[in-house]
Amino acid sequence: MADITITINGIKCVTKEGESILNAARANNIFIPAICYLSCCSPTLACRLCIADVDGKRAYTCNAKAKDGQVVITNTKEIEAERRAIMEVYAVNHPLECGVCDKSGECELQNYVLETKVEEQHYAVNNTNRSIENWGLTRYDPSLCIVCERCVTVCKDRIGEAALKTIPRGEEFAVPKEYKETMPKDAYAVWNKMQKSLIGKNKDENGNIISCSDCGECSAACPVGALTTVDFHYTSNAWELKKIPASNPHSSDCSLIYYEVKQTSVSDPSPKIYRVSSDKDFAPLNRAARFGYDFANSVKYKDKKSFDKVVNFIKNGVGTIIFNSFITNEEALILQKMKEKFGFKLVNKDAFLYQRFLRAISKASGYSLYKGSIEDVRKSDFIISVGSMLRYDLPNLGFALNNALKINKASALYAHPIHDKIVQNYSKNLIQMNYKAGSEEAILYLLLEIFVPAEELDNVTNKCLQTFHVKETKIIDDQEVEIYTSKLWNIAGTEDIKAKIEELKASKESVSLIVGQDILTHPRWENMAYIIGTLERLTNIKTVIIPHETNSLGVALICDLDEFGEGSSLGYNHQADITISALKGGDLDMPALNQQEGTFTNIDKRVVPTNAALPYYGYELSDIANALGIYSEYTVDYTKKLPKKNGFKDVEFDELTNYYDNSGNEHRGYLLENSPKEVLKTPCGFEKLTFYENLIYKLNPRSQFNTFVNAAHQTKLTPYLYASKEFLDFHGFKEGDLVNIFLRNGISLSLYIKKDINISGEFAYVPTFDEKINVYPFFKYYRFAEVSIKKVSNE
Repeated sequence: MADITITINGIKCVTKEGESILNAARANNIFIPAICYLSCCSPTLACRLCIADVDGKRAYTCNAKAKDGQVVITNTKEIEAERRAIMEVYAVNHPLECGVCDKSGECELQNYVLETKVEEQHYAVNNTNRSIENWGLTRYDPSLCIVCERCVTVCKDRIGEAALKTIPRGEEFAVPKEYKETMPKDAYAVWNKMQKSLIGKNKDENGNIISCSDCGECSAACPVGALTTVDFHYTSNAWELKKIPASNPHSSDCSLIYYEVKQTSVSDPSPKIYRVSSDKDFAPLNRAARFGYDFANSVKYKDKKSFDKVVNFIKNGVGTIIFNSFITNEEALILQKMKEKFGFKLVNKDAFLYQRFLRAISKASGYSLYKGSIEDVRKSDFIISVGSMLRYDLPNLGFALNNALKINKASALYAHPIHDKIVQNYSKNLIQMNYKAGSEEAILYLLLEIFVPAEELDNVTNKCLQTFHVKETKIIDDQEVEIYTSKLWNIAGTEDIKAKIEELKASKESVSLIVGQDILTHPRWENMAYIIGTLERLTNIKTVIIPHETNSLGVALICDLDEFGEGSSLGYNHQADITISALKGGDLDMPALNQQEGTFTNIDKRVVPTNAALPYYGYELSDIANALGIYSEYTVDYTKKLPKKNGFKDVEFDELTNYYDNSGNEHRGYLLENSPKEVLKTPCGFEKLTFYENLIYKLNPRSQFNTFVNAAHQTKLTPYLYASKEFLDFHGFKEGDLVNIFLRNGISLSLYIKKDINISGEFAYVPTFDEKINVYPFFKYYRFAEVSIKKVSNE
């Protein structure tokens, strides 16, 4: 959209055509009060504090669009009197418990009462009892609620669950009508709504309460103390807590978080994390990031004997180091330097799959990295997601998809074998395509057919596409005409909706493609990488490839990884002959990610800093490296040494920033250099597709990404075989049954069944978040596995 200029309180402001006046003011550091509006969400006009004179007429700036040449005045005496009256009615019967309220010290109601100089009360109404409710990990106190609807809009417009709504209390609670003639009209409207409404659970079309993922975003959005987290309630005053900026350690969004820390108690001075907070306007958090924070490794001393054992094990010829991607970039570089010195194998299965896929795409796209980001998805007007259970694999990317549909009025194609009922409710402009497991390649060929004209493809690729067509003879204008019809729909097991997709994408300027782990792990991954790279090169599509673990992208860019190990093994946060770990039970303790300084490389190809919230008194990976002759005083000394050839920059750790400005611009670390590469004309091929039956899927419940999340007290879960209603009905199982899952080679696993009410289709999935169950033998690479399942007899 074009740049325009408006004038606010005599100040010239440059903004985009169609932007709200309120957002334009914020971006230019001009204060307009608003207690109901959140950036990236739709306006509710609930508080009406943002009133202004726009070209001589009264308007609400959260809803009014900026137009070139507008003159806006926000601070006349009449406007200030209206705002003061609104703040007075918010304070009517509001409990005077600021001294103990969880929000005190950061309460927007407190701030605006002071800002508008409310020093006396002109209004009164009888008070009524409103019962406190606990909603999972969140606590709702309706007596403190001002019905601003932030929680409702953030759940609907950002998270996509629409689990909350305003519910009527009844006309008997309405403000007496005599006030209507004696007080400002906006103040009366705000007060009347607040009196007659509460926030409650939403229900679906069948009358069932809509499932909530316990992300806690509603409590973050709440401007007062009405919505708080159950665990934090009455544990600390906000001003006592030290905010430590960091990055989400559990998933590859690596969102900005703040660990809020103070001493444990009067008798125990050791620091403790009391909660995690966020930038409510620009950095939504998933459940793991907000609630899975207390997974630190509480080591009190250095275990010299175990340390020497590990160092000697490496010196004496360890064959393989096995690790996962829940580590920093700096630790990954230390492991790479150790490999270069000692020649052992370096195995990280997840990052290896990601690394080889990136390299394959690069050959076809002509760039070292994919082009897209979460923000690109959020700003797109057409989004395609293939091969990912998006809300489970990376919720923040699901938030962006939903936000684009709600705010941008975008369209979307969501393709996966398992039907997600919540995603289906994101928008009427979303098509959910549930293809046969194994046919992902056909879906990508379909995208190639829709988005790329045949004349722009090489001959071999065109021949591949032609193998998906059947020749038919039709009579057109009394003439026989040979027509080639695509059979991609039949192969994928879906109806032909090509015309509908083409209609949805018509006139769309920005297109994003989300690629999930089903594609990376598929037996035909290399050919699919070529198709995706070709789409990036020949179209305006920006691709985002989901890293399965927090720092999979960073590890893939830093380490020379091996597919298989050999000889004796050392595991880092991974079981091996000798294990060093931030989890309990290893041979040598290591610090957890909330005890380290360092950086991650997130899905947006951004190197973001994280800081230590809690102390660690044991040995670190850099200590092992120092003992092996790879010396650096601090782990973060490696930040500047990250490989420049792969896009990293010569920047010291302490120079990295970590915040958003008022416009929502991200000032977090730096973006990797995405360098041009030679396009290798490796044509795509085609083989007969393999389909799978009697399937289980490798998937964690929403936001339950790993064992570290499961170590935190608020996010600890019991593992189950999670199943759809259709799966239970087909097999004659019911929730709570104990079943044995068998592979053809005799490997088996026993789990109780739990129904997932948000999925449909004859599918079940097994998690990886609990070390006590080992599901990996069931899956070579691909996330679907063919198994037999039998109920365990009660006899």
